[in-house]
Amino acid sequence: MKISVSAFLLFIFPSILLSQNLVSGTVLDNKGIPVLGANVYLEGTYDGSTSEENGKFSFETSETGTQTLTISYVSFEPFTLVDDVSKMKNLKITLREDVNSLETVTISAGSFSAGDNSKISVLKPLDIVTTASALGDFVGALQTLPGTTTVAEDGRLFVRGGDAGETQIFIDGIRVFTPYSPTTNNVPTRGRYSPFLFDGITFSTGGYSAEYGQALSSVLLLNTIDEPTQEKTDIGIMSVGGALGHTEKWDKSSLSINASYINLAPYTALLPDRNDWQKPFETASGEAVFRQKIGDGLLKLYGAFDTSDFELTQEDINQPEGTRFKLNNQNFYTNASYTKMLENDWTFFGGGSYTFGKTKVGIDEANIKDIENSAHLKLKLKKRFSNRFKLNFGAEQFLTDFNEDYDEPNFAAQLGYNNNISAAFTEADIIFSRKFALKLGIRGEYSELFKEFTVSPRVSFAYKTGKSSQFSLAYGDFFQQPESEVLKFSNNLETQHTQHYIMNYQYSANNRIFRAEVYRKQYTNLVTYNDEFPDINTTFTNNGDGFAQGLDLFWRDNETLKNIDYWVSYSYLDTERKYKNYPFEATPSFANTHNLSVVGKYWINDWKSQIGFSYQYGSGRTYTDLNKPGFLQDKTRDYNSVSLNWAYLLSQQKILYVSVNNVFAFKNVNGYQYANAPDVNGNFARRELLPAADQFFFVGFFWTISDDGKDNQLDNL
Repeated sequence: MKISVSAFLLFIFPSILLSQNLVSGTVLDNKGIPVLGANVYLEGTYDGSTSEENGKFSFETSETGTQTLTISYVSFEPFTLVDDVSKMKNLKITLREDVNSLETVTISAGSFSAGDNSKISVLKPLDIVTTASALGDFVGALQTLPGTTTVAEDGRLFVRGGDAGETQIFIDGIRVFTPYSPTTNNVPTRGRYSPFLFDGITFSTGGYSAEYGQALSSVLLLNTIDEPTQEKTDIGIMSVGGALGHTEKWDKSSLSINASYINLAPYTALLPDRNDWQKPFETASGEAVFRQKIGDGLLKLYGAFDTSDFELTQEDINQPEGTRFKLNNQNFYTNASYTKMLENDWTFFGGGSYTFGKTKVGIDEANIKDIENSAHLKLKLKKRFSNRFKLNFGAEQFLTDFNEDYDEPNFAAQLGYNNNISAAFTEADIIFSRKFALKLGIRGEYSELFKEFTVSPRVSFAYKTGKSSQFSLAYGDFFQQPESEVLKFSNNLETQHTQHYIMNYQYSANNRIFRAEVYRKQYTNLVTYNDEFPDINTTFTNNGDGFAQGLDLFWRDNETLKNIDYWVSYSYLDTERKYKNYPFEATPSFANTHNLSVVGKYWINDWKSQIGFSYQYGSGRTYTDLNKPGFLQDKTRDYNSVSLNWAYLLSQQKILYVSVNNVFAFKNVNGYQYANAPDVNGNFARRELLPAADQFFFVGFFWTISDDGKDNQLDNL
């Protein structure tokens, strides 16, 4: 009798067919639309298939018992089902959007990001110092963004109707207590820290995270480079001094150092300005960042030191011989931070900073010596429960010891204070979908000096209105203690307070970005006093209040015009406040109603050059005309400045750099000084407060020596 092969196999191995299980179902997205091409398989096996156009899938398997079925598709979170394989029939699988994708909504209200790691970067790292008007200062570059105010004689960040003291700066999440070099009237200051060691910047013009406090208006977050790409040496020879930097790499550690020396004596000898310098500005500074990988953790140590010295005589309408001013400052800042990934998606961060500052000031016959010791300690934990929910919480301590010796022939005083602030915060990021995200936070602070506890709730959310656009809202309470110029005289005060309301729209696609933001800030408990210049007899209160509201617009495009990258910023600001010695609410003298910045960069390949252009406009600022009734009732003429720069590659690693600020020499007026007493006709004489110089010229040669022979400092210019 003849038996076929197939019949023989059925007779001998019936289990081959009898044990086959059918796995089947339908894959849908979160809107119920069938998904074509989803990968469906049993983990640990070769059994699986892909979904068809109608979302259906089916395949047979010889596996039995409990199995894990996985369904995956790009832009969606993987789906897993653990069950008996015999029950995996006619399944209905709904995939959730992958909220880690680049198309996911991000919280952007009140915040500008600059760095390669941010999803939507308004500025790139090289923009911080390639801006023609910035002169290598990251603060100068940020002043081209909307929300900032043009206060050319000061140099610090004035944000949305707040004075410069309302913005705080952090390095690697740790507070910097003295971020600017001290200066004198009508001579703008600069940020102390070189941009060369930073790869990420977040500038929050309002509504910032509950992790940060003691800032009424904004915070600026600077992040040092985690891991340099190669060893290199940077050499700079400039018309105002020189600079030297070096980076060394080892297996699990690296060290970057920068040093610079600036002396304006040769420059002012060649191009005298309006000041009578006895000793032109001179400064020496150095920075270092050490990084050490410890398992899954990263330890970073940062240190910066600078010393500056100058002496001059400034014109004064009340003193025919002028006002003598002499300043010597020494400042040291260091911080340490350690970040480590723990088990179960926990992240640990611990850090601290210490600041020492000593300043000696001589004003005519008065001699003032300030010494400040400040510290910041911080611990933070972050838990990632899922792609959709993350929790961040921590505690920190701020400590400040400030002392001042004031001495003049007819008066001497010892002033100072100790100020300790304890704070705790928690914040949750909740991503409901790629279109909708929410951030909820709360911060509590206790002031030992004021015996006062404050609570700051903060909330923001964002909704994605299209593939490339989104809408955001934010609200927050913010508290800040008075500055040293007040606390050294009186601590019988309360913490100052603002509330922020922000609405934001953002579009980003094809190397173009547009932002529009409206906001309202409400001030309460601002410090007021009864003298023009406070002293030990001054009466201080918290009777001040005010508001700031406005519109910020930003457009950047490096796609439309070949080899041209440009951005345009515009801000409208309406603000009044009663603070300091103001008799009533008025628009402060540092606030411009209209601010406009236009920045452009053009790469000319045939010339191996980058040409930079920057235009800044600020409408007139208020001042008090003593020859008219009223207070802060008049305005200066508008501010205008056009700056140009040119970076030329002499070779791959050698660059010649030239820049001119205010190339057309616009005659800008910062304000007016009036005589203390009227003349015989009852009129108060006045003089214009002009910049020390209408223009500033800079020439530099920069040489990089790197492992690959390709790196150059064009990214830093």
